[in-house]
Amino acid sequence: MPALRFRIPRRRPSSQGSSLQRPVFHASTTAAFLLVLSMPGIATSNAYAATGDSHGTREQATAASPVIAVAEFTNQTSTANWWNGDVGKQLGNVLANELVSTGDFTVVEREQLGHALAEQDLAASGQVRQGTGPRTGNITGARYLVTGAISAYTANTADTGGGLSFGGFRVGGSKNEAYVAIDLRVIDSETSQVVYARTVEGRSSGGGVDLGGYLGHGVGGDFFHSRNTPAGKAVRAALIEAVGYLDCVMVKRDGCVASFRQKEQHRRQSDADALDLD
Repeated sequence: MPALRFRIPRRRPSSQGSSLQRPVFHASTTAAFLLVLSMPGIATSNAYAATGDSHGTREQATAASPVIAVAEFTNQTSTANWWNGDVGKQLGNVLANELVSTGDFTVVEREQLGHALAEQDLAASGQVRQGTGPRTGNITGARYLVTGAISAYTANTADTGGGLSFGGFRVGGSKNEAYVAIDLRVIDSETSQVVYARTVEGRSSGGGVDLGGYLGHGVGGDFFHSRNTPAGKAVRAALIEAVGYLDCVMVKRDGCVASFRQKEQHRRQSDADALDLD
């Protein structure tokens, strides 16, 4: 396209002083100037300026995915005599895995963080091939910390008759029921404020298989190896309820909030009814 030329008249003497006369633009020049403004390159730039930062969508997607870390669980009861060994760590791992499975959370590792740091140190030492090791300074920080505590546990065994007993072992003839309550807290790691808190419950029942020792109490020393016992099922049910609650209040924030509010009101009422105030 030929270069545009604007005709500006020379300064002419005036009886009113040395002020300049206004430039005169011919109609053909004005039309050419408007044509330049309508060219694709100019239009794209104007559209970009109107829409703003091109990273906005990515930032919104990141904001919609809370970054969390899950702490080791604790036991605040004297009745959960299946609690021993690494059960607290195992429950924290189960909750973290369930949260990852939803696809709505970014869960960062903390229990095994030392191994990741060791790998970074190895790469920084110059002992690995250049460009293959992890870089330092890129560990994702957790905005929220999720904690859990076993606040209540009960187990009832009712003899239904029948069953077999031999050598000190009894199979069948009883019904085992278990109830567990887990106090959840979501802590803002920047302000230390508790932004969400809820007690979730799990119940389970099953036929009796009494093998004595810790397994007779439900979970035993390893939660994963005893997940099919009533206590193990109750804990698992409570953890699934915990995931549903966290996904609801932290991500979805839709009609599920009212449902969980009703559950909480029912739980509080049940606790109040169970108290002997006489």
